[in-house]
Amino acid sequence: MPHPSKEIIESWGDELKGKKIVLCICGSVAAIRCPDIARGLMRHGAEVYTVMSKAATELIHPNIMEWATGNPVITTLTGKIEHVELCGKTATKADLVLIAPATANTISKIACGIDDTPVTTFASTALGTGIPIMIVPAMHETMYTNPFVAENIRKLKEKGVIFIGPRIEEGKAKIASTEEVINAVIRFFTPKTMTGKNVLITAGPTREYLDDVKYLTTSSSGKMGLALAEECIASGANVTIILGPTNIEPPTDAKVIRVTTCEEMLNATIEELRGREYQYIFLSAAPLDYKFAEKFSGKIPSERGELNVKLVATPKISSQVRRYAENSVIVGFKAEYGVPLEEMIERAYRRLLENNLDLIVANDVSRRDIGFESEYNEVYIIDAKKNVTHIPKMKKRMIAREIIKRALEIEKSKNIKA
Repeated sequence: MPHPSKEIIESWGDELKGKKIVLCICGSVAAIRCPDIARGLMRHGAEVYTVMSKAATELIHPNIMEWATGNPVITTLTGKIEHVELCGKTATKADLVLIAPATANTISKIACGIDDTPVTTFASTALGTGIPIMIVPAMHETMYTNPFVAENIRKLKEKGVIFIGPRIEEGKAKIASTEEVINAVIRFFTPKTMTGKNVLITAGPTREYLDDVKYLTTSSSGKMGLALAEECIASGANVTIILGPTNIEPPTDAKVIRVTTCEEMLNATIEELRGREYQYIFLSAAPLDYKFAEKFSGKIPSERGELNVKLVATPKISSQVRRYAENSVIVGFKAEYGVPLEEMIERAYRRLLENNLDLIVANDVSRRDIGFESEYNEVYIIDAKKNVTHIPKMKKRMIAREIIKRALEIEKSKNIKA
């Protein structure tokens, strides 16, 4: 019978479907993060096998990792020659060895070809086989900056070993966040279908201020736009994000232009399009349709009582992009609230035609389980011929992948016509 913990596999996506990952754990207190890392990888489709050094078992019990992965944990090498089974030239070999956390001791041993723990033996075998290795360091900052450790990291990088992080905080080289580690693994396995392509993405809400304290905004979190950014980066693209006010950190590998108002977002978009050629443009932001006709200085006193204000329309960003991006694939987004499906599609299609877009993505934000601030979405992708593709409810990263697939098809058809 399958282990009950494996029921979570592919619950967030299938980006790692069919991938076998060996998670090697060293004796760092950051080992407490490993159950979350393992389960995050599994939720994206991976099968995870754990290898632990003796020092690691003194920090977290192997039973925790067996529970997390649903697979027996390797803490010592036996007559089964586990390192050969998973990292040798065998039909059962792994697709990736992920060493997280990795101590200075283990990094230096691997660089010097020493394999005196299960972790270093797996790494040594993987290097000999050519299995990719990712290392996620965690140690005190002074150990990380030790010139001998730095030299060993350099040597490993020259041999193709990938390093993730660390974050330098509080005098420590802290392990990268769980999300960073998982995204790095997904990026590694994502087909590079957008290598060398430039992508511009607008994301998040905008704000229009009544005074210097109060403002009007939308409920957009920016999660859809940032999911598009992550997927484009994973596919090899050069990504620029024009990002409205949001609490979500954008991908570190993207160029980020922060804006506040709708006018700032429009101006930043035009400036980017004037200065650089973009093959793909995703207008996924939710800018305000209106702003205050008058902005008051300071703070309007609460004692003032009733206050009548006038709203005026803001410029439509999607209506102005095509003139600066004649050959780009432009994807618009149209959020509706509680309208019938046929009407939602019709409104979105009219927007596509009016603004000369290639695709438009429509969704209903009246539902609490999808849309604004949710991790999930359900969308309808409409093209210029009014072909409609329904993407059922799923994580926004998976939605992003489907949108990008359609955009790639549009570019391909444009190139054929050219």
